[in-house]
Amino acid sequence: MNAPKFTTLGCRLNAYETEAMKELAGAAGVQNAVIVNTCAVTAEAVRKAKKEIRKLRRENPDATLIVTGCAAQTEPETFIAMPEVSKVIGNTEKMQAATWAGMAPDLIGQTEPVQVDDIMSVTETAGHLIDGFGTRSRAYVQVQNGCDHRCTFCIIPYGRGNSRSVPAGVVVEQIKRLVGKGYNEIVLTGVDLTSWGADLPALPKLGDLVMRILKLVPDLPRLRISSIDSIEVDDNLLCAIATEPRLMPHLHLSLQHGDDLILKRMKRRHLRDDAIKFSEDARKLRPDMTFGADIIAGFPTETEAHFENSLKLIDDCALTWLHVFPYSPRQGTPATRMPAVNGKDITVRAARLRAAGDVAVAKHLSAQLGKTHQVLMENPRMGRTEQFTEVTFETDHPESQIITAKIIGIRENRLTA
Repeated sequence: MNAPKFTTLGCRLNAYETEAMKELAGAAGVQNAVIVNTCAVTAEAVRKAKKEIRKLRRENPDATLIVTGCAAQTEPETFIAMPEVSKVIGNTEKMQAATWAGMAPDLIGQTEPVQVDDIMSVTETAGHLIDGFGTRSRAYVQVQNGCDHRCTFCIIPYGRGNSRSVPAGVVVEQIKRLVGKGYNEIVLTGVDLTSWGADLPALPKLGDLVMRILKLVPDLPRLRISSIDSIEVDDNLLCAIATEPRLMPHLHLSLQHGDDLILKRMKRRHLRDDAIKFSEDARKLRPDMTFGADIIAGFPTETEAHFENSLKLIDDCALTWLHVFPYSPRQGTPATRMPAVNGKDITVRAARLRAAGDVAVAKHLSAQLGKTHQVLMENPRMGRTEQFTEVTFETDHPESQIITAKIIGIRENRLTA
């Protein structure tokens, strides 16, 4: 009998939950199983999941093959119909010890092949199950799960459920333990991070959590926050950006588009000018702030003029790190009923966005020449600056330590120091 094997597809939160599943499966004595933690963000993600499942079955013909994650939650019937699949479990079930106890060798045949309940009925998140994960230098901490918004292109709320927050006290204690283990950077992660606190007593905001962490964990050198919705940024988060050097000057913005009409059709809550104003305000508070952003190319009804507004947004918001997504229809979302853009046009527009992103990265790298940065070493020859820019070294440095480094060059889209 062999220990279970895990494959993770999709987002950082999935990777976090895979670590929790490893502990749960290990404690339950699960053996000879292959677990695929799927993503549902695009139709392409589901296609990749199916391809991975077939490959894993060929490589593990005698194993119990379990499919979980967002795609399993949103379309369990698709996966249980695959001859390669033994069981399908939902996003709530995958985080429960009882589920994995039923996967033990003596019970595996007695459990239902599909264990997927109504995710919308879930009121708690399981962010406290593990003490982070990541490299030896950086740990990710889940503080929120789910989403209360219904963007017309997005299936994720139906895979993750409504927004649930991990209480601040639980988060602080978890981060204290991680700092005690030697982690020098903590990244707060969630599905809709800026909605943190809306379901907690007194309705705290993400900025309140950030300020509380920095106050109560004084030994934490670096705190980073992952993707945020800029329209939901609160005053305390702006205060932290302005006054807390331990909060890293790098924000990833969920923008999705640069044209007001398309943003309305996406059912986003911000307009183009809101995004530009936020980026300007944040940079005034923290001049070294850099931004990443998600942008979708070829959303239904997008004209060339609409697209040009997305392209111009890169300069207007001074974006650096782009995540470009060619639009792909997701069954069950309102956008699939809107007039589609020609597939070749989508491909061309996505390529133009990526090319503009490459220019933005080159501009950012050039601006760092001669500057001194505090670099968190991820391995002996590579670390990241406060803005999450990769830096390479010719000699070894202690892994997981923060070192002072002067930038002397650029090589293969990385700084050298």
